[in-house]
Amino acid sequence: MSVMTWVRGVPGFARARVITAVCLGLICATLTGCGDEGQAKAGASTAPPSTFASSPSPSTSPPEPTPSVSDVATTEADDPVTESPQDESASDGASDASALWGKAYSGTADISVDIYDFCNADGSRRLADSQTYSLASTLNLSRPRTGGDETEDNPFSLLFAAGDPSQAGAVSFWSSAVSTTSGQDLAGNPRDPHVLLTYWDVDWSDGELDASLTDPHTREAVALNLLNWPSPVVACRSDLGQLPGGYPHALASGTTFAGQLDGSSASLTAEGSSTDSLIQFHFAFDGTAS
Repeated sequence: MSVMTWVRGVPGFARARVITAVCLGLICATLTGCGDEGQAKAGASTAPPSTFASSPSPSTSPPEPTPSVSDVATTEADDPVTESPQDESASDGASDASALWGKAYSGTADISVDIYDFCNADGSRRLADSQTYSLASTLNLSRPRTGGDETEDNPFSLLFAAGDPSQAGAVSFWSSAVSTTSGQDLAGNPRDPHVLLTYWDVDWSDGELDASLTDPHTREAVALNLLNWPSPVVACRSDLGQLPGGYPHALASGTTFAGQLDGSSASLTAEGSSTDSLIQFHFAFDGTAS
């Protein structure tokens, strides 16, 4: 007997309940996949296998509280921060040499000059005379000079002058100079006509100057480091008098200029000789920046 036939035989008051129960049973069988056929249909679901496996189950624990500004500051303070060390300065007392650019010092140089000749019977060198002078002097410092594509490799350019250039005992020091030459080389190729000539190697640190004449540039006939001294009319005949005016003697490599030098004053000494070995000199200069 079919289910529907049996239902018709049920009394009316119970028929509605039976029909409701039957419908609920059918719905349950459909959803749960009752029997082997239902299991096969459940396994053939079109949803990707990983959809449910990868989805996290909802957490029932309360959310973590958001840290306050004070909490973050405390956490960062607990972790030490390592800072890279800064470069140490060369010296607390050292200052930049560029601060001396444009400085001019004036004062007096006390100069001692020894004159030699080769008037011995055997032609050997001998001391012929000695003189001392006190001459007004100036020292000027400036930016390192540039000529052509070169720049003077010194902390500053130095120019010292004692006395008038034509005066006996007058001294001049040039750390560098720019000379003008032909705008073409020997092959006719164009070149910069400005040539930098560097005479002195100058070192200045912590207010201490240490300078040495390294190249008098006599080969180029541009000798600017000079000591002026009169020459006899005839060598070894001082009785015949001297030539009028002075005669500039180029100073030799190895001449030194050293001492205290800062932004307010200079206390320097120099000594050296001429390239012709006829003169040796020494002077002390004290000057004040103007």
